[in-house]
Amino acid sequence: MTKVNREIVVSEALDLLDEVGLDTVSTRRLAKRLGVEQPSLYWYFRTKKDLLAAMAESAMAPHAAAPLPMPDDDWRDWFLANTRSFRRTLLMRRDGARLHAGSTPASDLDRIRRKMDFLITSGVPEREAQMAMLTASRFTVGSVLEEQAEADSGDGSDSPAGMPVIDHESAFEAGLTLILDGLVHRTAIGD
Repeated sequence: MTKVNREIVVSEALDLLDEVGLDTVSTRRLAKRLGVEQPSLYWYFRTKKDLLAAMAESAMAPHAAAPLPMPDDDWRDWFLANTRSFRRTLLMRRDGARLHAGSTPASDLDRIRRKMDFLITSGVPEREAQMAMLTASRFTVGSVLEEQAEADSGDGSDSPAGMPVIDHESAFEAGLTLILDGLVHRTAIGD
């Protein structure tokens, strides 16, 4: 019997996610993988939703460990780097975007406040800073969701006739530039 604790359960659940995808992750499969009875998982997580939340938090650890902005950082460069870090982290796990979507980063709320404070201190109006962070987050999750869905369906060569194959990174960068350009414009208007 495997020695199990909360961290091992989450780690094995993430490995299972990478192997079989979010739709096939189940507490039954996870228990079998861990060599324990399914009810023993409830010692660590009351529901599958609680397990998925812990998995989402753990999967986001690389982004959560990224350096916070420094007062002398250029907010535009930081905004781009922060959003790119978020995308890279979502792409690290199969179905990373689906796992993250709708999760509440309770342990990351202080970091989010500090990021918002940085933007506001840098001259971005509070409302625009909030909307830019929300828009960038949702755009990133949507972009990664599409990219991962295409990866799961094959090699992407099954695009409808006449439709170009999408270079996901270029498309992401173009959209991110549009978001930043809009924020720069809105910030300049507020001056």
